[in-house]
Amino acid sequence: MADLLVLTASNQGASAVLPSLDLLGHRVRVLPPEPSAMVDALDADVVVVDGRTDLASSRSTCRLVRATGIAVPLVLVLSEGGMSVVNADWGTDDIILAAASPAELDARIRLLIGRAEAADPLDKASEFTSGELTVDTGGYTARLRGVPLDLTYKEFELLKYLMQHPGRVYTRDQLLQEVWGFDYYGGTRTVDVHVRRLRAKLGAEHEQLIGTVRNVGYRFDPAPTAAKTGVAADELAAR
Repeated sequence: MADLLVLTASNQGASAVLPSLDLLGHRVRVLPPEPSAMVDALDADVVVVDGRTDLASSRSTCRLVRATGIAVPLVLVLSEGGMSVVNADWGTDDIILAAASPAELDARIRLLIGRAEAADPLDKASEFTSGELTVDTGGYTARLRGVPLDLTYKEFELLKYLMQHPGRVYTRDQLLQEVWGFDYYGGTRTVDVHVRRLRAKLGAEHEQLIGTVRNVGYRFDPAPTAAKTGVAADELAAR
């Protein structure tokens, strides 16, 4: 059984988007395709975008999901006429006709989840690097330009968790759950305090690695690669 998030502007529910869902046992949530829905997308196994009628809007929704760094598999529901319009730059992982059978829909969901799980090596990695920052999960050390940072246990855990999921936005409640655990009774202010301390220890030059998404939460913004930095410098020099 999978957790599905259906993004649709229709008020007729998920069964109007994919009638086959009524015959399957998946857990389904329905939300309008708005930026606020991206928080709920983090907890889904698959995000379903309704593209049956408004192709321009559904393309924007797919791109919004990808722009927020959400790595959840994304499937776009289309009518026959929409098949000729979709291309790779929409950012969807799969497409399916609204009239698909329960067997086809279930198989596509199963394959999407299976590929996503097989392709995500982040949790198995022991060391993460972004620019001049390196986090060694086995040795519980973080180094900036090769110099160890003096981090508390929770500061290290918070940095490690964010760094494991670059670009992905987490609410304060989600970070409390993932880093501090279900049995922690402190408030979300704890997250803000730890983020502020982490930024101070990273220093002014690197504090932007922990980005703030207004009214949502925090994310790890990877340092630009040397290649991109060099291109930017060349562009500036040419002006």
